[in-house]
Amino acid sequence: MVTLSAEQILGQAERLCQQRNVRMTPQRLEVLRLMAQQIGAISAYDLLDLLRVSEPQAKPPTIYRALDFLLEQGFIHRVESTNSYMVCHHFEGPAHTSAMLICQRCGTVAEQHAEGVEQIISALAQKEGFALRHTVIEAHGLCASCAEVEACTAHESCQHDHSLLSKKRGRGA
Repeated sequence: MVTLSAEQILGQAERLCQQRNVRMTPQRLEVLRLMAQQIGAISAYDLLDLLRVSEPQAKPPTIYRALDFLLEQGFIHRVESTNSYMVCHHFEGPAHTSAMLICQRCGTVAEQHAEGVEQIISALAQKEGFALRHTVIEAHGLCASCAEVEACTAHESCQHDHSLLSKKRGRGA
Protein backbone atom coordinates (compact mmCIF):
# COMPACT_ATOMS: atom_id res chain seq x y z
CA MET A 1 0.00 0.00 0.00
CA VAL A 2 1.28 3.45 -0.90
CA THR A 3 1.36 5.86 2.04
CA LEU A 4 0.58 9.45 1.16
CA SER A 5 2.10 12.48 2.85
CA ALA A 6 -0.08 14.71 5.01
CA GLU A 7 -0.01 17.38 2.29
CA GLN A 8 -1.15 14.90 -0.37
CA ILE A 9 -3.98 13.66 1.85
CA LEU A 10 -5.18 17.19 2.60
CA GLY A 11 -4.95 18.23 -1.06
CA GLN A 12 -6.89 15.20 -2.25
CA ALA A 13 -9.54 15.69 0.44
CA GLU A 14 -10.03 19.35 -0.48
CA ARG A 15 -10.32 18.50 -4.20
CA LEU A 16 -12.86 15.75 -3.51
CA CYS A 17 -14.92 18.05 -1.29
CA GLN A 18 -15.04 20.62 -4.11
CA GLN A 19 -16.08 17.93 -6.59
CA ARG A 20 -18.75 16.63 -4.21
CA ASN A 21 -19.92 20.14 -3.35
CA VAL A 22 -19.44 19.58 0.38
CA ARG A 23 -17.72 22.00 2.73
CA MET A 24 -14.28 21.20 4.14
CA THR A 25 -14.21 23.68 7.01
CA PRO A 26 -10.90 24.82 8.48
CA GLN A 27 -11.68 22.79 11.61
CA ARG A 28 -12.39 19.60 9.64
CA LEU A 29 -9.21 20.15 7.66
CA GLU A 30 -7.23 20.61 10.88
CA VAL A 31 -8.62 17.37 12.32
CA LEU A 32 -7.69 15.55 9.11
CA ARG A 33 -4.21 17.16 9.22
CA LEU A 34 -3.69 15.99 12.80
CA MET A 35 -4.81 12.49 11.86
CA ALA A 36 -2.56 12.43 8.80
CA GLN A 37 0.42 13.11 11.05
CA GLN A 38 -0.31 10.02 13.15
CA ILE A 39 1.08 6.60 12.52
CA GLY A 40 -1.90 4.31 12.73
CA ALA A 41 -5.06 4.97 14.70
CA ILE A 42 -5.87 7.61 17.32
CA SER A 43 -8.76 7.95 19.76
CA ALA A 44 -11.17 10.88 19.56
CA TYR A 45 -10.02 12.18 22.95
CA ASP A 46 -6.34 12.01 22.01
CA LEU A 47 -7.27 13.89 18.85
CA LEU A 48 -9.15 16.45 20.94
CA ASP A 49 -6.03 17.01 23.05
CA LEU A 50 -4.02 17.66 19.87
CA LEU A 51 -6.69 20.00 18.49
CA ARG A 52 -6.74 22.01 21.72
CA VAL A 53 -3.16 23.13 21.01
CA SER A 54 -4.49 25.33 18.16
CA GLU A 55 -8.11 25.60 19.37
CA PRO A 56 -8.18 25.68 23.19
CA GLN A 57 -11.99 26.00 23.24
CA ALA A 58 -12.52 22.72 21.35
CA LYS A 59 -14.94 20.31 23.02
CA PRO A 60 -15.78 16.62 22.34
CA PRO A 61 -18.71 17.48 20.02
CA THR A 62 -16.25 19.47 17.89
CA ILE A 63 -14.15 16.36 17.28
CA TYR A 64 -17.09 14.03 16.80
CA ARG A 65 -18.75 16.32 14.22
CA ALA A 66 -15.48 16.53 12.28
CA LEU A 67 -14.95 12.76 12.53
CA ASP A 68 -18.52 12.09 11.33
CA PHE A 69 -17.94 14.30 8.28
CA LEU A 70 -14.56 12.70 7.50
CA LEU A 71 -16.07 9.21 7.87
CA GLU A 72 -19.01 10.13 5.65
CA GLN A 73 -16.63 11.35 2.96
CA GLY A 74 -14.51 8.19 3.23
CA PHE A 75 -11.35 10.07 4.25
CA ILE A 76 -10.91 8.09 7.46
CA HIS A 77 -11.84 4.72 8.94
CA ARG A 78 -13.18 3.90 12.38
CA VAL A 79 -11.42 1.01 14.06
CA GLU A 80 -14.37 -0.37 16.00
CA SER A 81 -12.53 -2.72 18.33
CA THR A 82 -10.18 -0.02 19.63
CA ASN A 83 -12.66 2.87 19.36
CA SER A 84 -10.16 4.85 17.32
CA TYR A 85 -9.82 6.42 13.89
CA MET A 86 -7.23 6.44 11.13
CA VAL A 87 -6.69 8.11 7.79
CA CYS A 88 -7.54 6.13 4.68
CA HIS A 89 -4.58 6.35 2.33
CA HIS A 90 -6.59 5.55 -0.79
CA PHE A 91 -9.85 7.41 -0.41
CA GLU A 92 -9.58 8.94 -3.87
CA GLY A 93 -10.39 5.57 -5.42
CA PRO A 94 -13.72 3.78 -5.55
CA ALA A 95 -15.32 2.38 -2.42
CA HIS A 96 -13.28 -0.48 -1.06
CA THR A 97 -13.21 -3.03 1.71
CA SER A 98 -10.40 -2.42 4.14
CA ALA A 99 -8.70 -4.94 6.37
CA MET A 100 -7.40 -3.38 9.58
CA LEU A 101 -4.49 -5.36 10.98
CA ILE A 102 -4.32 -4.46 14.66
CA CYS A 103 -1.29 -5.33 16.78
CA GLN A 104 -2.35 -6.52 20.22
CA ARG A 105 1.03 -5.66 21.70
CA CYS A 106 1.87 -2.14 20.50
CA GLY A 107 -1.52 -1.07 19.18
CA THR A 108 -0.45 -0.13 15.66
CA VAL A 109 -3.06 -0.44 12.95
CA ALA A 110 -2.21 -1.10 9.32
CA GLU A 111 -4.80 -0.81 6.57
CA GLN A 112 -4.74 -3.13 3.57
CA HIS A 113 -7.16 -3.66 0.70
CA ALA A 114 -9.22 -6.79 1.28
CA GLU A 115 -9.09 -7.86 -2.35
CA GLY A 116 -11.03 -11.03 -3.01
CA VAL A 117 -12.95 -10.70 0.24
CA GLU A 118 -15.02 -7.89 -1.28
CA GLN A 119 -16.64 -10.28 -3.73
CA ILE A 120 -17.42 -12.82 -1.01
CA ILE A 121 -19.04 -10.22 1.27
CA SER A 122 -20.93 -8.72 -1.66
CA ALA A 123 -22.28 -12.15 -2.65
CA LEU A 124 -23.34 -12.88 0.94
CA ALA A 125 -25.09 -9.53 1.19
CA GLN A 126 -26.80 -9.98 -2.17
CA LYS A 127 -28.03 -13.43 -1.08
CA GLU A 128 -29.76 -11.78 1.89
CA GLY A 129 -31.01 -8.79 -0.09
CA PHE A 130 -28.74 -6.61 2.04
CA ALA A 131 -27.46 -3.30 0.62
CA LEU A 132 -23.86 -2.84 1.70
CA ARG A 133 -22.75 0.69 2.52
CA HIS A 134 -19.37 0.22 4.17
CA THR A 135 -17.21 -2.78 4.97
CA VAL A 136 -14.21 -2.95 7.29
CA ILE A 137 -12.59 -6.16 8.46
CA GLU A 138 -10.58 -6.11 11.67
CA ALA A 139 -7.94 -8.71 12.45
CA HIS A 140 -5.95 -8.86 15.68
CA GLY A 141 -2.48 -10.30 16.04
CA LEU A 142 1.12 -9.09 16.14
CA CYS A 143 2.93 -6.74 13.78
CA ALA A 144 6.29 -7.97 12.45
CA SER A 145 8.29 -6.11 15.13
CA CYS A 146 6.18 -7.37 18.00
CA ALA A 147 6.16 -10.94 16.63
CA GLU A 148 9.97 -10.79 16.65
CA VAL A 149 10.01 -9.56 20.26
CA GLU A 150 7.58 -12.26 21.38
CA ALA A 151 9.67 -14.94 19.66
CA CYS A 152 12.84 -13.73 21.38
CA THR A 153 14.18 -16.04 24.10
CA ALA A 154 17.37 -14.10 24.92
CA HIS A 155 15.79 -11.34 27.03
CA GLU A 156 19.02 -10.52 28.88
CA SER A 157 21.25 -10.18 25.80
CA CYS A 158 18.96 -8.87 23.06
CA GLN A 159 18.17 -5.34 21.91
CA HIS A 160 14.37 -5.73 22.10
CA ASP A 161 12.13 -3.73 24.38
CA HIS A 162 10.35 -6.43 26.36
CA SER A 163 8.82 -3.95 28.79
CA LEU A 164 5.82 -3.28 26.56
CA LEU A 165 5.10 -6.99 26.47
CA SER A 166 5.13 -7.27 30.25
CA LYS A 167 3.01 -4.12 30.61
CA LYS A 168 0.36 -5.53 28.27
CA ARG A 169 0.37 -8.91 29.98
CA GLY A 170 0.18 -7.19 33.36
CA ARG A 171 -3.10 -5.59 32.28
CA GLY A 172 -4.55 -8.89 31.26
CA ALA A 173 -4.10 -8.48 27.52
